[in-house]
Amino acid sequence: MFVPKRIIFEKGSLDYEIGEDIYNTFKDNKNIEIIRLTSNKVKQHIPGEDLYNFYREGKSTLVVGVKKGLKFQSCKPSAHYQLPLVSGCIGNCEYCYLNTNLGDKPYTKINVNIDDILKQTEKYINERLPDTTIFEGSATSDPIPVEPYTNSLRKTIEFFGKSDKGRFRFVTKYNDVDGLLNANHNGKTEIRFTLNTDKVIKNYERKTASFEKRIEASVQVAKAGYPLGFIIAPVFIYDGWKKDYKDLLIELNSKLPKDLKYPLTFEVISHRYTPRAKNIIMEVFPENTLPMEDEKRKYKYGQFGYGKFVYTKEELQDMKEFFANTINDIFENKEIKYII
Repeated sequence: MFVPKRIIFEKGSLDYEIGEDIYNTFKDNKNIEIIRLTSNKVKQHIPGEDLYNFYREGKSTLVVGVKKGLKFQSCKPSAHYQLPLVSGCIGNCEYCYLNTNLGDKPYTKINVNIDDILKQTEKYINERLPDTTIFEGSATSDPIPVEPYTNSLRKTIEFFGKSDKGRFRFVTKYNDVDGLLNANHNGKTEIRFTLNTDKVIKNYERKTASFEKRIEASVQVAKAGYPLGFIIAPVFIYDGWKKDYKDLLIELNSKLPKDLKYPLTFEVISHRYTPRAKNIIMEVFPENTLPMEDEKRKYKYGQFGYGKFVYTKEELQDMKEFFANTINDIFENKEIKYII
């Protein structure tokens, strides 16, 4: 559970149940600064004279706000739409792709008007009938660390549990799943966990749950009857990478129950970075050892209009063949969504 250093309540956020619950949870904690805004100028209340320090203070800050615009963003290839429950993440992963669009907003922000968000969700579902519409709950966030005092995921899961043509999925690097295990999900929500090798987690994924904790949580989720998935990301190509990722998959298979109700899903994403993200990473983590040598990569334009540096065509082909063959060899009841 994320216990912030400061909580900033935007104007109107305390008029909602979630905002009030968060305030009541932390109001007596003398170690937490409570800030109530009369406007929504958040940044001036987060210390830090430069990005290095502002980033670290921001990662210790929780912002509680009201989602104004209710137009949902698209979310290819994992879903049709993003579901904007939370933005930002408490993790300090050095490679994080959110540095591209949230680099100057490193704090976690909760949207308290969940009823409005779910009403809009229903509209999107109805617009696509009779097709099924899939929503992604963690396109710009990891919502699990704040779930113990928001219950946003549980409410959303039970909303989709009653939906005929709506489906929900989210992914996490954390293990605070206890409050979701007895939710009435009816198989309509897929919970995924991001996994990586020990080398990557120890070198780059600061302030996240360990590999072992993530696996323990995934076993709990499987036993609770949820559809379960894994994102292997970002995949780094380094000396011995194939052995490390194969060992990861073998260990995962050995820990999971064998009587899964739904096929495991796998999404595999290679490491990539944008020029903007690289600049922010170099400023926030100046001593990082990330492989971000532009001349060793291929520059490619993405779906949101900005370019990124990816592995070469030959490296990506090798990676795709390795993961397709290895996952197929190790797992029986599975589906590979994509390898990119």
